[in-house]
Amino acid sequence: MCGILGVIGPNPANQELYDGLTVLQHRGQDAAGILTCDDHRVFLRKDNGLVRDVFRTRHMLQLKGNMGIGHVRYPTAGCDSRAEAQPFYVNSPFGLALGHNGNLTNTRELSEALFRDDLRHINTSSDSEILLNVFAHELHASIGEARLRATPDDIFNAVREVNRRCRGAYAVVVLIVGYGILAFRDPFGIRPMVYGERQEADGRRSHMVASESVALDVLGYKLVRDVEPGEAVFFDIEGKIHSRLAADHSTLAPCLFEYVYLSRPDSIMDNVAVYKTRMRMGEKLGQRLKREWPEHDIDVVIPVPDTSRTSALQMAWELGLKYREGFIKNRYIGRTFIMPGQAERRKSVRQKLNAIDLEFRGKNVLLVDDSIVRGTTSREIIQMARDAGARKVYFASAAPPVRFPNVYGIDMPTSNELVGSGRDTDEICREIGADRVFYQELTDLEDAVREGNPKIDAFDSSCFSGHYITGDVSREYLDRIEDARNDVTMNRGDHELDSTEVSELQ
Repeated sequence: MCGILGVIGPNPANQELYDGLTVLQHRGQDAAGILTCDDHRVFLRKDNGLVRDVFRTRHMLQLKGNMGIGHVRYPTAGCDSRAEAQPFYVNSPFGLALGHNGNLTNTRELSEALFRDDLRHINTSSDSEILLNVFAHELHASIGEARLRATPDDIFNAVREVNRRCRGAYAVVVLIVGYGILAFRDPFGIRPMVYGERQEADGRRSHMVASESVALDVLGYKLVRDVEPGEAVFFDIEGKIHSRLAADHSTLAPCLFEYVYLSRPDSIMDNVAVYKTRMRMGEKLGQRLKREWPEHDIDVVIPVPDTSRTSALQMAWELGLKYREGFIKNRYIGRTFIMPGQAERRKSVRQKLNAIDLEFRGKNVLLVDDSIVRGTTSREIIQMARDAGARKVYFASAAPPVRFPNVYGIDMPTSNELVGSGRDTDEICREIGADRVFYQELTDLEDAVREGNPKIDAFDSSCFSGHYITGDVSREYLDRIEDARNDVTMNRGDHELDSTEVSELQ
């Protein structure tokens, strides 16, 4: 869960990269970085923190050049140091900088092969640095020793070899010094990536690559299309676009959690409008509730701010019920999901959300959230509703139960921390303290997304179904991830996805 950006055109790129990263800030709040290129010199600024904190005027003035890439990072387990902020840079061949959204699942094998066979040293624990070095090695091999210049064919051949060697999820933007900007997605298209163009006053065109279309919208770029699964798109310094399918096999299987939670509602990804998808999610969940409980006694539907508002509003309409805003958010409280210990998190949720007593007192309320992950936040919010005078509190999730860890770039708790793992709906209901819990059916969620684009072949639904789309995730691998996360938890406190957090920056 990171945000990536690439800009190339006739104008300085620094301000556009900064503005674009602020729009993508919801995809990562732990670190930010920008690298620009002016002729054959590169300029880099990256550090831990929000975009507004990492970049000051003095830094922006130093980021010279008309092309560059940017990155905002939300770390997966074990990846939280300043050294692992992106973009990463290597000076051969030509000078390469890379920003990556996703997670490789064969990092151990790649790291060993890079050292043993490619004679390359990896300086961090980041799979993104591994990905950069794999690409650098393959580009060098594609060019050969006899030539000094690379062609688009050389670049696409290098991406093809990356796709053959790397497994997992990766949407990647690469700056090649003296050449241009390269963008490519893994053969399943798990993580999103789009590109757009803008005509400048002098008739020349600028091009932008981004994780979400909203970054293009805000900066006046026209969305052209998605980068397809397994495709590589190269924007050269002369303004020409080159593209090629660079994978032996490809299929469109985007991550379902992008539409549930990660992406901004005003984005369009894989030709699917996120806002309309969330409306359909609420509609289908309302239809299910009517089927299963036609004689319900719900008085009012209240969303958990902010990402669930769209689904909650449509659900209320489907049920013929009142929709009310029952919680007011204080946007100046620190992020709850990085606070150590359950007690401190509970205190912070209380400070972040305040219930409007008049909307709860004496009523049977249906709270709607986008998902239930660990259950800590849901439990506290349900208790807040009871303290505000609610007679009964029902809870609806616009997503199915989260029962399995995500290995494709979302920092999700291990199985034993997930409230949905090993529990049925009644047990989850008791665990979070609700009177009744309603979950979205997985097939309904998939239909809600696919209705926007019938050409979607499949989905990565691994955190709901336990089926990992890349086919290479073993029990041993999941155990390693769990051990790594437990080590991090012991060192810095537990770390939870919280819907009241990501939505704050959307």
